[in-house]
Amino acid sequence: MTTDPMLWTVTAQNLPEHARNVIHTDAGAQAAGFPRALVAGVTTYAYLTHPIVAAWGVDWLQGGGGEVRFRRPVFDQDTLRCSPAADGCAVVVQALTDEPDQPRAVFRAVRDGGAPTAMGPGERLTSKRLHLAGEWGADYGSRAGDDFALFEELDIVHPAVWLALANHMVHAEVARGSWIHTRSIVRHHATAAAGSIADVHAVVVRRFESHGERAILDVHIEVNGVLVATLEHEAIVALP
Repeated sequence: MTTDPMLWTVTAQNLPEHARNVIHTDAGAQAAGFPRALVAGVTTYAYLTHPIVAAWGVDWLQGGGGEVRFRRPVFDQDTLRCSPAADGCAVVVQALTDEPDQPRAVFRAVRDGGAPTAMGPGERLTSKRLHLAGEWGADYGSRAGDDFALFEELDIVHPAVWLALANHMVHAEVARGSWIHTRSIVRHHATAAAGSIADVHAVVVRRFESHGERAILDVHIEVNGVLVATLEHEAIVALP
């Protein structure tokens, strides 16, 4: 048993809304060759942000960012250990389970996420206007088993919601059947109050084959006309 004071541990679990993608159910995961339900990548990301927000606070939520890569599945009810370590000007958080191959995911977080990036050319998707409440509100982390109360205390949207909104674009506009979120680069530009209305814009900038059909999206999220997050978001949108 580790005694690392920086290590944070949680029981990984799916939220009810993730059943829309059947890979997050036991039956759907088993049909795709997995032993049990895969935990949504955005939930794994929510866990990985815990030590970052604990260390860097609201400043990171307003202007930080990073890149998360999902290397292997985290399964429902896995004990997930989020282990941070300094790496130059970044902090790298690894998601560790008791499965044979580790880490399951890696998040390289930086204090300064940089200026917004312009959307690339490509297939423009239908924009969505969404209410930042319920599954897209301040309590994303607490519903997933994280007792970090900062977001609900400040009544601001959890940072995992930006990836969840990008996933919504994939699910609604791009994916065919079961799909898997593989990677995201996220830049924060402002926080948003829970209960706000978000406008989500996305362009598919690339499609290619690699263990299935993949798509890379540029995603911009605005709240009350203010750009709050920009993402490069990659997913396997059709399994082989």
